[in-house]
Amino acid sequence: MSVTVEQVLAAKSDGGRTVHTVRRDSTVLAALALMAEKGIGALVVMDGEEIAGIVTERDYARKVELRQRLAGETRVEEIMTERVRYVEPGQSVDECMALMTEHRMRHLPVLSGGRLSGIVSIGDLLKQQIADQQFTIDQLEHYIHGVPTVVRPR
Repeated sequence: MSVTVEQVLAAKSDGGRTVHTVRRDSTVLAALALMAEKGIGALVVMDGEEIAGIVTERDYARKVELRQRLAGETRVEEIMTERVRYVEPGQSVDECMALMTEHRMRHLPVLSGGRLSGIVSIGDLLKQQIADQQFTIDQLEHYIHGVPTVVRPR
């Protein structure tokens, strides 16, 4: 059985409950400060209760720094990606990885019932894949050495 986005969120240190957001009229400098404070690389941009876009460190590098703009004078809405691709809690890690690879993205908001409920990063997904591979390796080693296998809780 494939691991779902919901399971990946639950495995995060905060249980996937925290999603950091920024308003579209915030300055890029404020967004960068929040990303630095939280140790994250992207923020979901909100317009009230609706998702307006996503802004990343890459957006800053390419659309502010390289164009010699001032982060304190540039609004998030000027550099954000408006067409936000997202996933739902029941989707698999494999589906997320395929979407991220195809569209060269590192962050995917998670929508549940049309509302923002989390965000997964490429790092979250890779961590899950590594854990799954390690579990398989451990099971094979137990099998080879004649040790009973362990049932993995999900």
